[in-house]
Amino acid sequence: MPDSIRLKIDIDEAIRYMGYREAPNKQQLETIRGLAELIEKDTKPAWVYRVFPIIETEDGIELKGTKLVLTGSSVRKHLKGCDSAVLLCATISAKADEIIRQKEREDIALGFMTDCLASAAVESICNEIERMLAEKFSTKFFTWRFSPGYGDLPLDVQPYIIEVLGAGKRAGVTCTPSLMMIPSKSVTAVIGLSDVPIDRGRRGCAVCNLSGTCEFRKRGVRCGT
Repeated sequence: MPDSIRLKIDIDEAIRYMGYREAPNKQQLETIRGLAELIEKDTKPAWVYRVFPIIETEDGIELKGTKLVLTGSSVRKHLKGCDSAVLLCATISAKADEIIRQKEREDIALGFMTDCLASAAVESICNEIERMLAEKFSTKFFTWRFSPGYGDLPLDVQPYIIEVLGAGKRAGVTCTPSLMMIPSKSVTAVIGLSDVPIDRGRRGCAVCNLSGTCEFRKRGVRCGT
């Protein structure tokens, strides 16, 4: 695992996940901040990454030196123009699941807030890892990160990513037969690297894991992603 990262939750991001139509009131905001501090203090982020040369084949995007092939037109488009890719797994640890369950037992609304804050926490960790990678590979151009379940990249690639990275031993992340990651607040992703400028495009609703339940889409607006 690379150097440690200090977890700092983006409160505004978490509030967007909570689906507030208006800004939370003072009492709600104090509760949210208190829960965020608890997650920041008690969870332990862990992550692992590897960089692989990639080859485009008829079957998909092959990561050289592995048996892993990323299938689907979405990831093929995402990695167009790239010669290598970062494979990444990150988590905020099983402690996050424990905190969520504890808060759910206290109050269902508290549990929901905590779950959203934990989602924002792992997003924050991934953003920080991307920043560190950009510094480490400063001569490269990056795509944004692309996860199983985005577009038509199947979820069933998840356990193979975890295996290739050795994420079970190195980050404490495993995958159930039903393709759920444990701890639940974990992410796997691929980031394309290129020696020349590439079109990063826009993430958009089509590849967002929240698209099915997004309150912004229900109201006919976008979050700006």
